[in-house]
Amino acid sequence: MKKLFLHVLAVSLFCFFSACDKGFEEMNVNPNASTTVVPEYMFTKALLDGVSFNYVGAAYLTIGGSMQQTATYKEVPAAGDKYFNETYSYNSWEAYSTAVIEIKKVIDAVSANPEDINKLAIARIWKVLIFHRLTDLYGDVPYTEAGFGASNQNYTPKYDVQATIYNDLLKELEESANALDPDLPTFSNGDLIYAGNVTKWRQFAYSLMLRLGMRLTKIDATLAESWVRKAIAGGVVMNDNDLARIQYVDGSQVAQRNFIATALLNTDYLNPQAVDNIEGGKLAKTFIDHLKETQDPRLNAIAVVWVRNATGTYVADTSSAIQKGMPNAAFNSFPADFASYSEPNPNTILRYDAPHLVLTNAETNLLLTEAALRGWYDGNPAQTYEAAVRAAMHQWSLFGQHGEISEARINFYLSQHPFNNQGTFEEKLEQIYTQLWVSLFLQDEYEIFANWRRTGYPSLTPTNYPGNLTGGTIPRRFVVPLTEESYNRDNFNEAKQRQGGTNALTSRVWWDPAN
Repeated sequence: MKKLFLHVLAVSLFCFFSACDKGFEEMNVNPNASTTVVPEYMFTKALLDGVSFNYVGAAYLTIGGSMQQTATYKEVPAAGDKYFNETYSYNSWEAYSTAVIEIKKVIDAVSANPEDINKLAIARIWKVLIFHRLTDLYGDVPYTEAGFGASNQNYTPKYDVQATIYNDLLKELEESANALDPDLPTFSNGDLIYAGNVTKWRQFAYSLMLRLGMRLTKIDATLAESWVRKAIAGGVVMNDNDLARIQYVDGSQVAQRNFIATALLNTDYLNPQAVDNIEGGKLAKTFIDHLKETQDPRLNAIAVVWVRNATGTYVADTSSAIQKGMPNAAFNSFPADFASYSEPNPNTILRYDAPHLVLTNAETNLLLTEAALRGWYDGNPAQTYEAAVRAAMHQWSLFGQHGEISEARINFYLSQHPFNNQGTFEEKLEQIYTQLWVSLFLQDEYEIFANWRRTGYPSLTPTNYPGNLTGGTIPRRFVVPLTEESYNRDNFNEAKQRQGGTNALTSRVWWDPAN
């Protein structure tokens, strides 16, 4: 995708400068740079940074390990595997601030122009995605005063209450979806997801509304129902062609390449991988066992074991029988059979030109299935569940021929695992969100983590590694970095007291109460 690199490259040309005193203004200005934001370029950068922040530390090591999709034998990177390290959650705070600042600059740049209604609406929708991930990870965070450091020199922003943040995020989605106008300009090629298609952005907005509305079921079911019904009425992503994705290319510049493939190939999954690696990671036993036991055809698209062929060359073998997940928190030194454990498939997940799936119809159909169970949606839960499974299988074809799953295999899987119409509500919920756990693997660990905290599914057995930081319980929140306590002490302490007086992996966000 040639446009991807052009937009990323162009962003570097648009910087901000503050004038110096005592006549040195001219010396402080780069004559080759612009002092004005070009919204299309900055929006491209905000899209890329909004999905890729601190991927290894946050999504792969912390969430992937705690949700038992990945495992490591080492201690230092074992934030999720052994609940042993808070540092990775600090890094997400800093990394996400970049996207926050970028999307604020876009919004500021387009707000004054009446012709930029669509650009403003789409930027506001993307702002919701950035902030809902941030607040879902940390709880109370700076929101109304976030991103004002450069413009207002406000380096100690207040922390907003998460309930207030959620109310505003949902309002932003509703107002932005209503404002979209197909007759007005958009970001066009600067939009790497939908190329400015306002119909699809409206669906994206209502899909986010569905996601956030369903997030409230534990804390305020009445409010949750109201927003879920509004999202469904507005129209969510339902079809394969409408899912939100960023298509990367195998280019010479890192910014062109899929950030997941780039990150994992630079850490654990050098190709071929048959010996030790940087983070000591493999795919986890809980995850691989589930795929094997259910005869899930996605196993062959997801996992490989490196084996020697007759010439002594290592090849990636996708055979189901040899796939083996590494147990979480089982080792503290290099295991002798390390090479025999499963890794991500280099021909799908670890391709530099793999897409990144931002929001899929697999997720929306699973949320609709729960909504139907609750009586908030008139659809048939068995039908939306089947649609979700089919969508989740189909999306692997976007990763190339090695990800393609035949309709015959999909049909067989569904025949063996139909929707549990006769089960209890909890049994049905477990089926829905175990399916989401598989469907969003490596694409959206944040949603896997959020839905596990909200529903308790999939059912996972915690590890209890010696010296862990959680008392042998799965982490429930990221930890705000200690720098906030130093540089924004009053606001940080106020937020900490509101959230139970602790800043720890065992703390809970507002929508995840303990009872």
